[in-house]
Amino acid sequence: MISYISRRIGAGLILIASASFIVFALMLANSGNVARNILGDQASLEQLAAKKAQLGLDEPLLVQYASWLGHAVRGDLGQSWFNAESVGYLLMSRIPVTLSIAVGTVLLSTLISLVMGVAAAVYRGWLDRLLQVVSVAGLVFPGFWLALVMVVKVSIEWGLVPATGYVAFGESPFGWMQSLLLPVFAMAIGAVAGLSQQVRSATIAVLEMDFVRTLRSRGLPETSVLFRHVVRNAAPPTLTVLSLNFIALMSGAVMIERVFALPGLGSIAVEATGVGDIPIVVGAVVISVVIVVIVNLVIDLVNGWLNPKVRLS
Repeated sequence: MISYISRRIGAGLILIASASFIVFALMLANSGNVARNILGDQASLEQLAAKKAQLGLDEPLLVQYASWLGHAVRGDLGQSWFNAESVGYLLMSRIPVTLSIAVGTVLLSTLISLVMGVAAAVYRGWLDRLLQVVSVAGLVFPGFWLALVMVVKVSIEWGLVPATGYVAFGESPFGWMQSLLLPVFAMAIGAVAGLSQQVRSATIAVLEMDFVRTLRSRGLPETSVLFRHVVRNAAPPTLTVLSLNFIALMSGAVMIERVFALPGLGSIAVEATGVGDIPIVVGAVVISVVIVVIVNLVIDLVNGWLNPKVRLS
């Protein structure tokens, strides 16, 4: 187990380094106007050249990246090129927002998918057909469109919850829930579409196995067979899809944060990309990849706990 975790951490570090280098190189290739964006249109050529030298933009790509990486491994992600604030401080204040959206969406979509998928697999009939319709609808309508519809209907016309903004949990738990309600629902609909189908398919496959018929022949209650044995054996493939959903949610949060004016990682990364603030963009990518690596590792460990075959392999 320890060697497996070590291998996964090593692979995660390689992924983080690769992602940061690619983003660093792409941003640097389009950094021609950064100095002018900082100093303004009235800056002279001498001032622009001095600013580029100060930022290290006159150095080769590998030299700049090596300098950034050397500071990053010590926990220093640099400073914003536009306001000189610590990148680590700016991004750490945004992480709770993005994580609240992503985790809330995962929990809600998992709960709904389990109920719908298991019910459709066990009872079939109209429940199964309803699941197919809901899945198709969830895949057809994009999350940002649903978000806009919810803002117009739920917030503006009905006035049930605020349309935009974020309230920290420490300030007001109820306000925090209100600020996350629409974003989480908008993203959960699309996540439910694919996850519920996976739960249904995995549950049907387990229900058709011989050991389930054996358990039933021994007189075990149907609820015990279903929840203690069937759902547990159907969980591993579902967890795999859930990990992929989490990656999609981290990227999809960018658009949702823009729609609801939420100060998350996605919104600050988009703003920084527009002006060419490379330290913020690369820092946001690194933190996002770190979160994804940690979540995937946790899901793999849970998968191994649920499925001894995975644990042995």
